[in-house]
Formats: sequence, structure tokens, C-alpha cells
Amino acid sequence: MSGLLDGVRVLELGGIGPVPFAGMVLADLGALVLRVERPGGEGIGAATMARGKHVVVVDAKEPAGLEALRRVAGIADVLIEGFRPGVLERLGLDPEGLHVANPGLVIVRTTGFGQTGPAASRAGHDITYLARSGALGATGARSSPPLPPLNLLADFGSGGMLTVVGALAGLAARSRTGEGCVIDAAMVDGVVLAETMVLGMLREGAWEPVREANLLDGGAPFYRSYRCQDGRWLAVGALEPRFFAALVEGLGLADRFSPADQQDRSQWGATRCAFEAAFATAPRDEWVRRLGSLDACVEPVLGLDELPRDEHVCGRGLFVTVDDHLEPAPAPRVVGAAPVRERPGPRRDPLEALVAFGVERHDAEALVSQRVVA
Repeated sequence: MSGLLDGVRVLELGGIGPVPFAGMVLADLGALVLRVERPGGEGIGAATMARGKHVVVVDAKEPAGLEALRRVAGIADVLIEGFRPGVLERLGLDPEGLHVANPGLVIVRTTGFGQTGPAASRAGHDITYLARSGALGATGARSSPPLPPLNLLADFGSGGMLTVVGALAGLAARSRTGEGCVIDAAMVDGVVLAETMVLGMLREGAWEPVREANLLDGGAPFYRSYRCQDGRWLAVGALEPRFFAALVEGLGLADRFSPADQQDRSQWGATRCAFEAAFATAPRDEWVRRLGSLDACVEPVLGLDELPRDEHVCGRGLFVTVDDHLEPAPAPRVVGAAPVRERPGPRRDPLEALVAFGVERHDAEALVSQRVVA
């Protein structure tokens, strides 16, 4: 990557979902990330986000393991963790004690519900955080159960990215004050924050609290997906009048539908039926060819297996090689920097990891030889 975070040492304390994702993003940006896992490994998905990191195993429940973690935290710039509230303290790694040893440490605590509040101690996953934040209840067809958008929004778009933002903001503040801080990054907080525009529309009477009845939830016929002749789908996002005009022209429906009537909700049902009938007359890729030059805000709904072959994805270089397989490329990019073609996979040499992080070699050798760090 660009090395924007060269010299920044990040200690990642295990976990799944948002914390390893945040560690991966920070490593992609040039940080030296040391991921510490518990004996026995972590849950699903953690290994897929370990690229560019040093990975070691430490048993924090053992006194020697706890002391090793304290030593590493004492030289880290950022610590990211995803335990439930109070777990870090029970392990003996409370933020107050860590700051005594390392006043400049930025500690980002990532949870579903936050460090405080009535639900803070509750277990959960992406779907339950979406439910509590209102996003799940607003998603999907009216006649079907609320449908989670994979685990993209709460786990990664909110929890993971808030963790990254919190780490970077903490580092920026430390550059001015010399002092570290504790960041409370909650997934529900992040989802609610992302809902700012929609909640504003609801407040102003421009959004109904009913699924598939609004401008951006599939209710509008010009902002939804349509099945094509071959069973594949197209996504239509022709919100503005000029895009709507291009869309109906491309569909051969310009004589029936005008941008002047686009926002007339009484016509939405008839418009949707006409669009459905039109899209059903040709395969998906034929519609892509026909509409591609019209600037109508129409794109193919790609399957995940289609991504590596897509023209734009390939042309943009949105995948890189990691240990002989493809993974999504680092983002964001630095303009003018060479594009990333390859990323190193996870490095699992404990001695190399400790020395790279800044532990004195003789101390690192002792920790490894005693199997405190593996």
C-alpha cells in the first residue's frame, strides 16, 4: 500500500468481524499490526482478514501471557479489541492501567451496543444490531421478512469502519496533545449514524415507516431491481429526471412515462409493472449493452462469483493476489501511488512478530522459548 501509517504499531486482540476487519484496513494503510489470538483459534472469518498482519497466540488467562500482553501494549500506538464491556478489565488489561504504562495509547473498544446503556452486556450479531437500530425493519419487500444485507452494514460498514475512524482520530488527537484516549465504537451507534438522511426524511414527512413504500427502499419503480429474460437481475437507480428520461427512452416507454410525473406515487404501481414487462423481454447483459451508453443509472446485479471477471472490477484492479488467491484490494487509494498488485499473507512467526513490533530480541526469545507467545 502507500505506507500512510508507516511506523504506527497496532495491537489487535483477537475476535471476529469488525476488529480483524479494522486491523486489516490499518495494515493495508501501512500500520504494523500484531494480532493476538487465544489458544484454540478464533471464530469464522478471522483468518480471511489476517493479510499483512503478524499473528501470535497468547493465553491472557495465564499470568505470563497477561504480562506479555501488557508489555506489548506498553509499546503500541493503538489497541483495538472487540470484547463485551468489562472483559478487558477482567483480563487485567483495564484502560486506566494501560495508560499508566503507556499514556499515549489509543484504545478502541468495539462492541455491538456500546460500553454503556441498558443493552450493553447483551450478546448479538450483525442482524440483531441492525434490528435494534431500525435498519433491518426498513429493509426488504413488504410481503417478506426483513432481509439483512449480508453482514455488511453493522459488522463492517459500522463497527469495522468506526474502529478505523476512531483509531485515526485518536492518533490525530495524540499528535497535538501527546495523550492517548479510549474510543467507544458501537455498531448500533454506527448504523443509526448512517441512517441520518433517512431519519431526516422521516422527520420531514418524506418517508413512511413501511417497507417497500419509499424512494430508496424499492418502493419507487425507478429505484429497485428487475428480473430479466434469463433470470438475472438489473439494478435501476434513475432518481433524477434526466436519468429517468434516459431509462424510459431505453426501454421504449418514453411515450407512456414522463419525468414530470416521476414522483407521482399514484402511478408507481403501473410504472413498475411496465418496467417489469420490458426488462423481461431480453437477457441481463443485453440490457447492459442497450442502456450502457444512455447514462440511465442501470447496472447489472453481479453475483459474487462474477466479480473477478467484471470489466470495471478488472480495469480498476479491485482484487489483489494474497498467497496465490484473490482478495479485495486495499482502499482508499493514494492518488499518484503505484497500484497494489499483491499483499502479503499473515505472518505466523512469533519471534519475528515480537521483534518487528519493538520487543527486545532477548526478551522476545525468552517469551517464545517459554511458549508464552506461540
